[in-house]
Amino acid sequence: MEQINAIGRRKAAVARVYVKAGSGKIVINKKELERYFPSSILQFVVKQPLAKLEALDKYDIKINLKGGGFKGQSEAARLAIARALVKINPEDKPALRAEGFMTRDPRSVERKKPGQPKARKKFQFSKR
Repeated sequence: MEQINAIGRRKAAVARVYVKAGSGKIVINKKELERYFPSSILQFVVKQPLAKLEALDKYDIKINLKGGGFKGQSEAARLAIARALVKINPEDKPALRAEGFMTRDPRSVERKKPGQPKARKKFQFSKR
């Protein structure tokens, strides 16, 4: 199997994923998964599509992450991995879609409006 690549986005984070047959090693920005995401919850999020398909030790994955915070980055990586796995085997798509791994979450930060301190918050109103 040659290298398969896919892209995933979430909030301001962009993940480019390169998947090839291997032993289950995940490298993010030239660091091990455990060093890049010390939180076990975020490691779990990144591995979710692989765990669903029981493919944790079938593929070596290299991920380039840019932008956003750690939560957005982990979810962008999850989407990219899911897309790459579907490119490898299209029959896996319904199983991943059922878990919600194939959906790009469209929610992002609302812009700040002029004349307001934040996106929706207003300055205190004074009647007199």
